[in-house]
Amino acid sequence: MKKILDLNEKIIVALDVKNRKEAFSLVAKLDQAETFKIGLQLYTAEGPLLLTKIKGMGKKIFLDLKLHDIPNTVSEAVRSGIRHGIDMMTLHASGGQEMMTRASEAAAQEAEKRGRMKPLLLAVTILTSLKEEQLKEIGMAANVLEQVLRLARLARKAGMDGVVSSPQEIEGIKKEFGSELLIVTPGIRPSGAAFHDQKRIMTPAEAIQKGADYLVIGRPITEAPFPQKAYLEIIDELKRTVNPSHSKDRP
Repeated sequence: MKKILDLNEKIIVALDVKNRKEAFSLVAKLDQAETFKIGLQLYTAEGPLLLTKIKGMGKKIFLDLKLHDIPNTVSEAVRSGIRHGIDMMTLHASGGQEMMTRASEAAAQEAEKRGRMKPLLLAVTILTSLKEEQLKEIGMAANVLEQVLRLARLARKAGMDGVVSSPQEIEGIKKEFGSELLIVTPGIRPSGAAFHDQKRIMTPAEAIQKGADYLVIGRPITEAPFPQKAYLEIIDELKRTVNPSHSKDRP
């Protein structure tokens, strides 16, 4: 039976910063946040030791490198991530079913070898910075939702735990897959926040109500004058608008 996540578990804070000093400062300030996303910018700047340090601070790690390579390379990268204690990891669904299957098998084997739970492997569908005109530029004739669903089908066949998609595709994914695939959603902006380079966006409450399992939120929290206050305001907004069954505070 699928676990009902509490609101703190649902929010993943994106550490899209330049170096470990900024990252550690934010993690320390956001003491109630449970999971932090480490993406390509920060990982290439600081390397895997950063993962160990943040795990040592009692936090979960979403390693968002969007792996896309030959199956052997990706499966070995997944093994390396597990050795560093990651809890969630992304790879591009467009890498194909074999790549994703090999990654899933490697994750299960490495986790069993180390006596720990297998991390969630998440297949990235279409980046939230892309719109239909950009898909056509790179040779994808289908509209965004059709392409997302096509890639999600491959992800399910390959044994992925979930997919990463924009908020606009949540309902379509839920309609076809139900609870078979977790949905991790970037492109989340609280009311009044700037869009930046995200194009297919939604508020946190809207995304949760449509069925998102995890929300990736970065700049509205990390660039706020008081990050912890901004984080707690999002939690409060969700408590006011989301079904109480999603919250620890339910009676």
